[in-house]
Amino acid sequence: MSGYQHIKQELETMIENKIWNVGEKLPSEYELAKHFSVSRETLRSAIKLLEQDGKLLVKHGIGTFVIKPLPGIPSRLEFLQSIGTMIKLAGLTETDSKEMIGEVDCTEEWAKTLNIEEGSQVVKVERIRYADGEAVTYSVNIMPKDLVGDAFERADFSGSLFNFLEKECSIHIAKADTELVVPPNKDKYVERLKNHQEETPVLLMKQLHYDQQNREVLYSYDYLRSDVFQFWVRRERK
Repeated sequence: MSGYQHIKQELETMIENKIWNVGEKLPSEYELAKHFSVSRETLRSAIKLLEQDGKLLVKHGIGTFVIKPLPGIPSRLEFLQSIGTMIKLAGLTETDSKEMIGEVDCTEEWAKTLNIEEGSQVVKVERIRYADGEAVTYSVNIMPKDLVGDAFERADFSGSLFNFLEKECSIHIAKADTELVVPPNKDKYVERLKNHQEETPVLLMKQLHYDQQNREVLYSYDYLRSDVFQFWVRRERK
């Protein structure tokens, strides 16, 4: 753990122990740096993290104040989580059914998104995810064959795709661009999720996933029943 992260934890503990109450001003930057025996630059980095977490308010030229933190919100879209993780966080038991795993020709849409040649080989994985025995998501995952090789032939795939790619292909999913779409009711994947009701609401997340080198490694269509999943975004005024 780096120095400023350690100081951040120390400050958090002091706030939790009410060394300073909400609304109170912290000691000066000089006093705090001296107290922790760190440079003022290290202290500033720690305070900046706490400001980003919504626990401190820095008023330049006036001082730094303890503020009431915002309540946590569930399923924040800013956080990249696997479908399985979201199901578990909802307190439900996850199972899945693999519908298809195989190699197909890359379509024009996939080629543009994954930055590969149209017609090249991609690995396509389709599966239904269940929560407490009820179908709640249908996922279609597209991966360049050149990246994943024969991983899906070599090893049995189940559970988290993120974990599988990391273990079998040394691919670490670091971030994703997500588009939210309301798919038409006649979409064949929506049909698979209808809970014996014509109007079962479904949300589609089109997601392009990148690794730590910002390579396009996974394109996903995740159909999620919106009567089961709820998503939140915390927006800030700039």
